[in-house]
Amino acid sequence: MFTGIVSAVAKVVETDAARLGIDHAGIARHLKRGSSVAVNGACLTVVRKKGPVFYADVVPETLRRTNLGRLRSGQEVNLELPLAATAAATLDGHLVEGHIDATATVMAVHEAKQGKEVTIELPTALSRFVATKGSIAVDGISLTVADVDHPPGTFRVALIPFTLQHTIAGAYREGSLVNLEADVIARYVARNLRR
Repeated sequence: MFTGIVSAVAKVVETDAARLGIDHAGIARHLKRGSSVAVNGACLTVVRKKGPVFYADVVPETLRRTNLGRLRSGQEVNLELPLAATAAATLDGHLVEGHIDATATVMAVHEAKQGKEVTIELPTALSRFVATKGSIAVDGISLTVADVDHPPGTFRVALIPFTLQHTIAGAYREGSLVNLEADVIARYVARNLRR
């Protein structure tokens, strides 16, 4: 389980059809074989470590549902360590499982008085889980939805300068492909309402 509060931005150092190598000494120090780590919001299992680099296998299902298959050596990714199950742990974002629902395209990026506003395509299958002032994870970043369906089939988020400086969101441009994970509570509410 994750919170959507990005721990670090790291560089991809190896990509092939089934494995990613990611270089970040600070994160790698906390990992061992079998550990979970969220990469652009997708929960992956560490299969190997070599110094500051950790490696994770990426199965076809993950490649199909995420932007991880498009990563190239040298690209930056968001990393998050799992939520610790201790009394001292805080839940600063929202509950994020690391199970990506879909990829979507950034439709527009606009400068705001403080930060940027980003409009993102809203896949039809996710639209019932996304509401104004609700939560969504974009590339593993816990964000508040500022607006939905203006224009139709999109949602908008407002990014503060801290998020722009400490995640890969600062590099979002029109056409960027992002990973989306709907809020798990919204998903269960929608399921129960259908019954």
